[in-house]
Amino acid sequence: MTVDEGARTGTMAPGRAAQELELRRDEFQLAVQLGLVRTVPAGEGGRRRVEQCELDRLRAAPDFPAGLRERVRAVGTGEAAELLEITPERFTRLARTGHVSPVRFSLNRYRAVVWMYLAEEVAEFGLSCPALLTGRLPMELRERLAAHEDLRPRNWRARRLAVLFRATDDAWARAAAIASLLDPVQVAEVVDDPYERSHLDRLRPPAPPGMPVRAAARDIAERLMRADDPDEILWHRLSLALVLDEARAEQPAPYPGEGGASGPWASVRASGSAGGRSGARAPLPLSRPPVLTMAPVPSLAPVPPVPSGRPASVVPLGAAVSWGCPETSPPPRPSTPPAVPPMAAVPAGRPEATDRPPGRPARTRLLDRLRRRRTTDAGRNGGRRRPVSWP
Repeated sequence: MTVDEGARTGTMAPGRAAQELELRRDEFQLAVQLGLVRTVPAGEGGRRRVEQCELDRLRAAPDFPAGLRERVRAVGTGEAAELLEITPERFTRLARTGHVSPVRFSLNRYRAVVWMYLAEEVAEFGLSCPALLTGRLPMELRERLAAHEDLRPRNWRARRLAVLFRATDDAWARAAAIASLLDPVQVAEVVDDPYERSHLDRLRPPAPPGMPVRAAARDIAERLMRADDPDEILWHRLSLALVLDEARAEQPAPYPGEGGASGPWASVRASGSAGGRSGARAPLPLSRPPVLTMAPVPSLAPVPPVPSGRPASVVPLGAAVSWGCPETSPPPRPSTPPAVPPMAAVPAGRPEATDRPPGRPARTRLLDRLRRRRTTDAGRNGGRRRPVSWP
């Protein structure tokens, strides 16, 4: 969408909207994720913009811009401890036990995780739980800390999933958001269809803002983005299965090559509304590859019953093998094999040419199967929906 089109529709790009609201880019991203600033999708690329009426609503607030900036203010452990007038060590223990949920994280130069919290939520916790700010912590909390419990990553993942759910109403996109929190092995156990897994990967939400670039630090951040507790993994697996049933009922997953829309990666990276991975994904094939089926294994033909009163003759194993002949039993083999010219020798382990039944060649039958499969695939409702524009 060009600048003229945006002016006609009354929308504004995220960068320009951040300037109008007197927010930094990271503060504006956090305001969008928290739902303080509503955005709308615009254009075929899935970009999100801010309407002029939304900017007017925010600027009409009596505490603008200080109030909006305070609601998106993120503080570290030291600043949060100062707000509550406690030591940083005590605040860390309270955060590890889940009393305060982080809103984002980053890695410092020593590859240590730095958690950030909303200053407004920290102040609300101090007002609601003053008994935890002084004195000795309860026995239950001390036992959980002794067991090295740390709920900060889990609470951050829960908050991120809620943000992604608010950004879309598409069931497939919601399933992709849940799948992004699970290991690929866990996803493969729940989603056994490779075409559905490929569709979920195309709709996968981008990485959170501030994702490190270096490989070592990126591995640490990716581990924080995936569920690691058995209870959390089980919860997300059950949620993924339920959302998948809802998505399949609405629309089946398209095969690769059906529709021309791309995933949300390019649109999010171009809009600048959220950080994404560097580099483009490999494109999917333009058409569905033909599925080649192996020839059926030769089966043993039924041996005719032996009349009573006559000794049962031993049927050779080679004579009982049927290669599709209509006869119930092959003709008896001569005791002395006929002489075969040297140039016409039959390779070992393969049936003779005379054993093959008359009919269409194997290539024709294979082409017929492929044509029938194409006809069946053409009748599927494989239209892909509009790409998701994650916040």
